[in-house]
Amino acid sequence: MYQYHTLSNGIRIILSHTPSRVVYSGVYINVGSRDEAGADEGMAHFIEHSLFKGTTHRRAHHILNRIDGVGGELNAFTTKEETALYASSLVEHLPRCLELFADILFHSTFPDAEIEKEKDVVLEEINSYSDSPAELIYDQFEELAYEGHPLAHNILGSKRNVKHFTPDRLRCHLQQRYTPSRMVVTVAGDVHFDRLVRLCERYFGPYADRPATVDRSVKPQFHTFERHINRHTHQAHLLLGCEAPDVYHRDKTAFTLLNNILGGPAMNSRLNVAIRERYGFCYTIESQYVPFSDTGLFYLYAGVDLGAQQRVVELVRRELQLMADTLLSDRQLRQAQRQFIGQMAINNDLGLNEMQSIGKAFLNFDHVDTLEEMNADIMNVTAADLQRVARERFRPDLFSTLVYGS
Repeated sequence: MYQYHTLSNGIRIILSHTPSRVVYSGVYINVGSRDEAGADEGMAHFIEHSLFKGTTHRRAHHILNRIDGVGGELNAFTTKEETALYASSLVEHLPRCLELFADILFHSTFPDAEIEKEKDVVLEEINSYSDSPAELIYDQFEELAYEGHPLAHNILGSKRNVKHFTPDRLRCHLQQRYTPSRMVVTVAGDVHFDRLVRLCERYFGPYADRPATVDRSVKPQFHTFERHINRHTHQAHLLLGCEAPDVYHRDKTAFTLLNNILGGPAMNSRLNVAIRERYGFCYTIESQYVPFSDTGLFYLYAGVDLGAQQRVVELVRRELQLMADTLLSDRQLRQAQRQFIGQMAINNDLGLNEMQSIGKAFLNFDHVDTLEEMNADIMNVTAADLQRVARERFRPDLFSTLVYGS
């Protein structure tokens, strides 16, 4: 059972009460890399790094020691549509986590010397992605699939952009976009809700809301393509993908289950059995479903022997076609549903995962389904639903392919 509250400035609070000495807390913000353009591309990610570099109350080392010094962990990440700050700590240290979140979100100063050092850090992060084809291929696929739209550009931005970021531009970007009504405070732990609300009122309540200059009115268009890029790699990297349901679409649950059947984390996924176990063509083969607010992406990735790439593509397409042509038996459907429900329960049993999951859900829906409600939704998916979605989404003409290899 989740408890909710909204502060007068629009900041929303959600608590999952769990009996543990450890509490997981965070702030989810509805701002990401798609809310940038031109010379600002990469700004959200750079701000995420730079929030830890100094405030009007603290220097960088004070910020790092505030949580780490009591045995906790402090971190952050940026996606296409969100930025998140989060921490793990003992329950008694929750107030210092919340106070620190508020301090760095509303009082960051972006000191010149620290920003110059952080540029080097981010430039090295960009270099590391360039050296990892298994990660780079996803970014390049999105650049091709959403060409001309803000969703296309890399979260990290370009080296040229990063080198030209200034403290003034960072402060302006933060002020214009990271507004209270776009924030959710999310907590999982053994915390009394009334106390959590009082703490949030104390640390977040004084900051008035303001209009945010975030515009997502232009819906992205998915472009199909076939691209082979020569790279000196020890294996071929394959990525096949198509447009998928957005986060609000009626088919989201069915497609999530469909993705799990095809290439989820379990060893018995159809792609793993059909390609890795049966033929030994690859070490890694998986699928991912990433729903955004107004579109979604479905990926199939494999790292394969250089001589087997065409055969693997054929086998992948065969598995997709089987999902569209063949109705699952009652036994197969129930097995897939039970497996996914079990995976969700195990994932949510980890407090950090639950805190992040409910924060993102509350940010998008202003409500979070309980595990029991999600289980019921999964059990309501029929074999006909799965086949219909597969037929609609897995048509060969809707897929794009990107290959890295010789």
